[in-house]
Amino acid sequence: MSPSNGTENDVPHAADKKLHIIIVGGSLGGLCTGLALKPLRHTITILERNPSSLLHNQGAGIVAGGDTLAFFKRYDRCGRDLAVSSQCRQYLDKDGKIVHREDMVQNMTSWDLVYYMLRANFDGVESAYCKVPEQVRGEGDGEVKHVHGRKVTGVRVREEDGKVEVAYEDTTTEGRGQSGSMTADFVIGADGPSSTLRSILCPNVQRTYAGYVALRGTVPESEVTSSTLEAFSERFTFFHTKGIQILAYLIPGENGTLEPGKRLINFVYYTNFPSKSLDEPSAELAELMTDRDGVRHRITMPPGKTDPKAWEKQRQIAEERLPPQFAEIVRGTKKPFVQAITDVISPDNEFLGGKVVLIGDALAGFRPHTVASTSQAAFDAMILADMVAGKVSRKEWKRESMATGRFVRHKVGGGILGGAAEGVL
Repeated sequence: MSPSNGTENDVPHAADKKLHIIIVGGSLGGLCTGLALKPLRHTITILERNPSSLLHNQGAGIVAGGDTLAFFKRYDRCGRDLAVSSQCRQYLDKDGKIVHREDMVQNMTSWDLVYYMLRANFDGVESAYCKVPEQVRGEGDGEVKHVHGRKVTGVRVREEDGKVEVAYEDTTTEGRGQSGSMTADFVIGADGPSSTLRSILCPNVQRTYAGYVALRGTVPESEVTSSTLEAFSERFTFFHTKGIQILAYLIPGENGTLEPGKRLINFVYYTNFPSKSLDEPSAELAELMTDRDGVRHRITMPPGKTDPKAWEKQRQIAEERLPPQFAEIVRGTKKPFVQAITDVISPDNEFLGGKVVLIGDALAGFRPHTVASTSQAAFDAMILADMVAGKVSRKEWKRESMATGRFVRHKVGGGILGGAAEGVL
């Protein structure tokens, strides 16, 4: 189903009638958007392509920036703390000695804790991470639904009534391969940097490889030496050398616990893997992105799937090139995963006469070291909800949501981490 033209400028600014809003994507961006729109009495349906009703632990730490914290202050009813606090930034030399330190309070959380807190608030999902709010649906809240196993395959505006029709394929075990559709007044694409909706609307926009990867993992703080724990406890710690940037910090532990001794040390280890492209990977990149079962992954190697022989090479490089504290956590992680770093940005954030919009990583896919992805999703969700409620103008919404993606893309593309030709450094 190909896109067709709708009525111009039909973004629902200050909507005075009850709308049916479909959100494509049920990860953090989609959930933030659904939760922000929920109090506005509209009917909200999230379509998630994953066949499972829950997205499971992604093994990733998150720097909870100002917009993320503001979002949870505004919408969270769970009433639990979200993050581990870091009191300073520090930089180590190759021997592990501190060469620079500056006081800077930042907050660190985890993907899984944020996800389950959002699900508890949005549709009352119970978990060990947090209590479901006593009143999941407040007075005036709209009806909400989270539907898994729906991969969007097309979108168009119907001529007969101006509704947006979203076509999908069923990915669940029971209905695999079956197709269907539903209609809405407004559709929001929040399905990440590999957005299916964006690929339908902007087929020429592709994710491009930036020349390096992020090796990621966690280690329980109780399993490292005292000197290594000291390097990362309440500290956001970095190391740079030619072709490498690595950082680490504490995040919540199992089931989101913040109890000292039970938290995790999270690392993100950027290193160059030159390659013409992801579709024609170099031998080294192909080896890294081929899992233990011989399946090659294009962008993300899931936690625990890394081939032991390929990972052993990275463990040896870490031992040789990293400070001892960083080498210990890289070598000690049990379930590493890998992300090929890419760039992608849509030329616009609204389509089909404003009846379809893109937000978050679907609009502009941020590199992880910008620590912008979750904060941008939170910001986009809040300002979109404010626009729908009439608190900000449509013009202001468009300017603000487009500006951040372009600013971060410009800053990173020409900055310390270079472009595809340069890799990390």
